[in-house]
Amino acid sequence: DHHPGQGEGGGGRGRRGGKGRGGEREGEGERERGITILAKVTSFRWGGLHINAVDTPGHADFGGEVERVLGLVDGCVLLVDAAEGPLAQTKYVVGKALARGLRPIVVLNKVDRPAATAERCASVANSLLDLFVGMGASDDQLDFPLLYASAKQGWACRSLPADPLSGPPGGSMAPLLETIAAHVPPPATATALDRPFAMGVAMIERDPYVGRIVTGRVASGRVRIGDKVRVLSHEAGGPVGGEGKVTRIAKRSGMSKIQLEEAVAGDIVSIAGAGAAGIADTIAAPSVEKPLDPGRVDPPTLAMVFGPNDSPLAGRAGKALTGRAIGERLQAEADTSVSLKVAPAEGAGERYEVQARGELQLGVLIEGMRREGLELAVSPPQVVLRREGGQTLEPLEEVTLEVAEEAAGGVIEALSLRKGELQDMVPMGLAGKQRLIFVVPSRGLIGFKSTFVHLTRGEGVMTRAFLRYAPHKGPLEGVRKGVMVSVAEGRVSAYALGELQSRGTFFVTPGAEAYAGMIVGEHTREEDLDVNPVKEKKVTNVRSVSSDEKISLGAPRVLTLEDAIGYVGNEELIEVTPSAIRLRKEVLDAGVRRSRAKRAKEQGQ
Repeated sequence: DHHPGQGEGGGGRGRRGGKGRGGEREGEGERERGITILAKVTSFRWGGLHINAVDTPGHADFGGEVERVLGLVDGCVLLVDAAEGPLAQTKYVVGKALARGLRPIVVLNKVDRPAATAERCASVANSLLDLFVGMGASDDQLDFPLLYASAKQGWACRSLPADPLSGPPGGSMAPLLETIAAHVPPPATATALDRPFAMGVAMIERDPYVGRIVTGRVASGRVRIGDKVRVLSHEAGGPVGGEGKVTRIAKRSGMSKIQLEEAVAGDIVSIAGAGAAGIADTIAAPSVEKPLDPGRVDPPTLAMVFGPNDSPLAGRAGKALTGRAIGERLQAEADTSVSLKVAPAEGAGERYEVQARGELQLGVLIEGMRREGLELAVSPPQVVLRREGGQTLEPLEEVTLEVAEEAAGGVIEALSLRKGELQDMVPMGLAGKQRLIFVVPSRGLIGFKSTFVHLTRGEGVMTRAFLRYAPHKGPLEGVRKGVMVSVAEGRVSAYALGELQSRGTFFVTPGAEAYAGMIVGEHTREEDLDVNPVKEKKVTNVRSVSSDEKISLGAPRVLTLEDAIGYVGNEELIEVTPSAIRLRKEVLDAGVRRSRAKRAKEQGQ
């Protein structure tokens, strides 16, 4: 008989995109980046069991999604590329699962690729065992089942087939499902049903007809449509607000959503009518006094200030321009993300400080707001520092890089300038490849991605994960050159760019709009340079061969949003509109900037 929650399996890392609780915006971002951004829940029947499955992101920037949903599952499947082996992101996600006491099932995927030889698979399995031991796994967790699979071909097996390219005869995913059923413990439904209803909130979405919908796993009891419930805050430690009435209960089954009249302990369901519950809060029967333990969540490591766009080109492309609209949108995002914090910026009117896990998470948020029609100005990312015992502490990250031998020297030098320390350097066994492991301050990695792509000609692989907080390592020097700043407003002319191209690299093309204070390129030297990119050639009646020479311009450096986040410096802003991404000075007037710089220099002396 159908018994919700009779057996449970947890999903591991996933790469396939799709529409999550954030809807179409996150789905587009996932498909474009090829990563999982939002955790997703579904369920299915197999062998008389009802199995809940959760797909989580593998990127550390979205680790809040992992921490948030680990309470939904009783086991986990760790999906590892058989050729690549475990990476830094694998270490991060596995550490969270092992700390929760989950027993992993390891699946080596893509064994049908030529690089996934029997020797390589054995090496990856050994490295995973070493990884588990190094992270303090228990004896039960070290005794993990190992399966080999090709998700593309649709089969899994307990031993590597003789011909992985074609797979085992009549292969299917049955061995994986059998392992989940045997290895993952079922929820303690018998005793949980006797207690009052309680459910921890793991996800939030909004419906224009029924209001806020919260998703989580029923920890105890049962709930029916029409039951009275209340919200228990994990921060206050008790009830907040009045009682609500359950108006809808639904759950995912396969790729569809089905409506239920009742949910019981072990079910992962979505409930409407429960009031203003937030992430990590508890929805429970009125008799319950204490919230469920939400688990530990790592703190944010980066912060940026969001404010309304006040440049001369503001309002031409966006439909939401005010600070209030930006604040409401940011607060709505914070309500659905446990790792995102939003607060008014100090002494800055309608500006808001947003704290997140990394550049990628902030980039996804800004890109989503841009596509929704908002215009905003964003400050450079700043590392969230701590003060403990009279010391200033900053976050450190472990960075794993796979590069060609000829590029290793340049990468080591670049990370050393960013206060990075080389921990290990080993040949990979592949033709001319090396694996470098660094410990680098998070602030040193801001903007390093574009440098890394340039140094490795786009052939390097870099993964990073939060490691620990450590004493501040001092200022970074020589990381970025100066910029070329426009002193005039108008259309950029090819004539002006031709005159200036010996001074640096441009971010704009002829015909683009510019204004005073806008950054139009990178200077060849470390100081900033004021330029006039809209200067036109003087028209005369005299014609000569030298004056009519054809202007040949080099290719401009087009900055994406992620590039801009990594490039923007102090006293600069990113201007984000639905149609353009520009860099500008915080103070547009060149005279005011010079006065401030002179005053700061005098005070420094």
